[in-house]
Amino acid sequence: METTSRAVAQASAAEDGRPVPSGRRTVDGYLSAPFPWYGLDEAFTGRRWLMQVGAAADGAVEHGSIGHGDEPSVRSEYTAQQAGEDAKEKFAVTVTVAANPVRRSADGTGLLEATSVSSAAWLAGVGLLSFTWPGQMDHSLRDDWLEQQTETAWVLADDLDGPDWSTLSLPVDGVPTPFHYRESEFGWVLAGSTRAGVHVGAYGRGMSAYGLGFAAVEDITAYAS
Repeated sequence: METTSRAVAQASAAEDGRPVPSGRRTVDGYLSAPFPWYGLDEAFTGRRWLMQVGAAADGAVEHGSIGHGDEPSVRSEYTAQQAGEDAKEKFAVTVTVAANPVRRSADGTGLLEATSVSSAAWLAGVGLLSFTWPGQMDHSLRDDWLEQQTETAWVLADDLDGPDWSTLSLPVDGVPTPFHYRESEFGWVLAGSTRAGVHVGAYGRGMSAYGLGFAAVEDITAYAS
């Protein structure tokens, strides 16, 4: 899954503190996905918005993200502290990943990587990093930091049974579902699987993960406004 470059590009586009341009919110990619999208369930009554989809080399949509709450901008902890506790962004982003077994590439010359709960955990971890950088770091060093932290996120995602993760049960389509969960100074990340044949990851800040629930999105076009 070619995700690292996409995350770095997203971070660079938002480095001046503004959200990534609204052009990313086109619903076409979401509509072309052969799997259901997941967002927070009806208990969440705040704003919902589209982010990005990720596609394989042949154009097939493999994953994508939906935002809930405040639209995050890239900023350091120091900037957030200067703005005051009440001004902190409160958001949660869900990442839906198609559950694909190992399969042949479109040209038949190789195998494509299978997706798993670890894939959802990595995408969620990288997503959280794309809106954060350490307060003591100069902007010019942020790309190096992001690349390093992206690799760390993958190492963590590849060891979901390790000490950095705990377990958390949250409802998915009304059914209690186990998730892998971890917190950091940047926010929280979780990942699990659904009965609908997709993996769901999520990340956020300012909103507690413990009270969240997930549900399949009935009409993705409603999120495009």
